[in-house]
Amino acid sequence: MQDIHPRPLTAADFAPYGDVLEAAGDFRLINAGLCRRHHDLARLDFGAEGAAAGRAGLSIFDAEPRALPYVFDMIERHPEGSQAFLPLSALPFLVIVADGPGTRPQAFVTSGAQGINLHRGTWHGVLTPLHAPGLFAVVDRIGPTANLEEYHYPAPWRVLPPAA
Repeated sequence: MQDIHPRPLTAADFAPYGDVLEAAGDFRLINAGLCRRHHDLARLDFGAEGAAAGRAGLSIFDAEPRALPYVFDMIERHPEGSQAFLPLSALPFLVIVADGPGTRPQAFVTSGAQGINLHRGTWHGVLTPLHAPGLFAVVDRIGPTANLEEYHYPAPWRVLPPAA
């Protein structure tokens, strides 16, 4: 078993895999100056037009929390569309991504005030909340064609607690 040390989620480190969704950086004031709009934070992608066209769907996921160290041997991807995870509580969650099947995965821990949008086709681990409740709003592709591929590593990986 190989170990992974997670690091804090940052927009720069996560850019090859997707978008970090957080109320940081540039904004414009709306609602009579009482609300900061952090505008257009993610590129939502729901696939080609025509018979296989997809549309945006909004779902609620209720995931069981996991603890670190966390062991996994499977990653997945959605070749037909992006997938955004927006936590419904201000609690950190674990994000696992990889450049492709058989490559070394990377792990990130969110701040508790961040969501993510995985680019279409990004290999990633399953939704992994670290605390209850594991409630998330998820925006992803709804369509007539299959949108899930899985890869099982020949040996498991273990994500350790973040280094102190």
